[in-house]
Amino acid sequence: MTILFVEEAQRELVDAISDYEEARAGLGQRFKDELDRRVLWISVHPEVLRLRPGGYRHINLRVFPFYIPYVVRGATLWVLAVAHGSRKPLYWISRRNQVA
Repeated sequence: MTILFVEEAQRELVDAISDYEEARAGLGQRFKDELDRRVLWISVHPEVLRLRPGGYRHINLRVFPFYIPYVVRGATLWVLAVAHGSRKPLYWISRRNQVA
């Protein structure tokens, strides 16, 4: 399965890594490593997680307070956001329309 990030999600990822790295050396890399593991898991098991109203699924990171909403279109997993769990719920929902 191909994994793609919408442009805004890619920016959010870079920003979160930078913020964590600024807070403590190495923490940004730990965040990225955890996110990479979770994205890899959903690429292998894309249909396991519950389909939510609005037609998306999401997975929580285990250590960091972020979640990854995604949709599957054909053989492509689209990451819609790298979203903080306690900020602006569903701000990213319109991004579903950006993916084919």
